[in-house]
Amino acid sequence: MRTVTIRVHGRVQGVGFRYALQAEAERLGARGWVRNRRDGSVEALVEGDDATVDAVLAWAQAGPPSARVDGVDLLEGGDAAPRGFEIRATA
Repeated sequence: MRTVTIRVHGRVQGVGFRYALQAEAERLGARGWVRNRRDGSVEALVEGDDATVDAVLAWAQAGPPSARVDGVDLLEGGDAAPRGFEIRATA
């Protein structure tokens, strides 16, 4: 299992990014969570096999159609993921 924490920058709040990321992660079988950050970014913890995590990361580079992704910061590792993929409160 691989766990990564990502921070997505750009126009990623108010465009359904969290819900779309949750749906894509669930479709791919990833575990984890996603939340808005007060600085306007979106943060997510993604856990799964290498191919699953890579697929979620590739999706996050573009996001949903109404988003504009300017960059994605990646940190390998993170806390253990919960079962399923949840949307968490803004931090």
